[in-house]
Amino acid sequence: MNIKQNKIEVMNFLGKEIDFVIKDYLKDIDTNWQPSDFLPDSSLENFSEEIKELQLQCKELPYDYMAVLVGDVITEEALPTYESWLMDLEGVSKEEPQGWAKWVRMWTAEENRHGDLLNKFLYLSGRINMRQMEISTQYLIADGFDIGTGRDPYKNFIYTSFQELATNISHRRTASLAKKHGSNQLSKICGVIASDEARHAKAYKSFVAKILQIDPNEMMLAFETMMRKKIVMPAHFLRQAGEQIGTTFSHFSDAAQRLGVYTSWDYTNILESLIVEWNIGNILNLNEQGEKARDYLMRLPERFRKVAERSIKAPLEYEFNWINR
Repeated sequence: MNIKQNKIEVMNFLGKEIDFVIKDYLKDIDTNWQPSDFLPDSSLENFSEEIKELQLQCKELPYDYMAVLVGDVITEEALPTYESWLMDLEGVSKEEPQGWAKWVRMWTAEENRHGDLLNKFLYLSGRINMRQMEISTQYLIADGFDIGTGRDPYKNFIYTSFQELATNISHRRTASLAKKHGSNQLSKICGVIASDEARHAKAYKSFVAKILQIDPNEMMLAFETMMRKKIVMPAHFLRQAGEQIGTTFSHFSDAAQRLGVYTSWDYTNILESLIVEWNIGNILNLNEQGEKARDYLMRLPERFRKVAERSIKAPLEYEFNWINR
């Protein structure tokens, strides 16, 4: 049996338990929160007053903060790209309504609320050039993205474990900053989104943990490969109108680093937390390649710390066309 066939067999085996996974890590749709729960109700008489209060709170949010929030919204709204990628993984059958295809659809549906909520909030805030933001969103979906996983489900689960933890950190910190600057409503919004991301991270981490028990060598190699390539954010092709692919992403990342929303230290801490949670250092019965991959991973956090120590915050030199002055 070749490696590809073995991975598909492992995916098929784990896919039989997907209903239990969904029950543990996703919420019931009928009782789950929806974007309208956190926004002014246009059918009520005090709608205008609530909008004025929302806009008043948003006036104190810093420029970098608004840039990061817009980048987060665009990332969240690119879900069609992410779903099409996940549905194309080896071991995921588009024709089969159960198993992994069911997980992908239901995870996507839960994630979809994030972009809807933040988009409507930014529209109401009055601080965003919505047309320019929408252009960037359309570009990101049209351009697609390459995160280095190919159709490999093992690499995908490493990526999603890492990425869900990163988005949890980002939304938690935007929640804290919103509260600091007097926008309690936005703080609550970012907080509930962060909570979703935390649950999703637990799900993807559990997939990796199970595969490490069944197929430790190949999962270890997948982990090593993804870390050698470096985990890139889904929005790394981000651009504004008239720009080349990826032009805006570095400026968005600089703003997040300056604010402390997501930093190189966080990248290192996430990696270290995954190594500990998956007990990488104590996984035995590996072949020579697997052992080398394990040893490489165990040394990696210290290497990343040295890089993070040399990181210097970039000055604010970029004007985003998403933000109204």
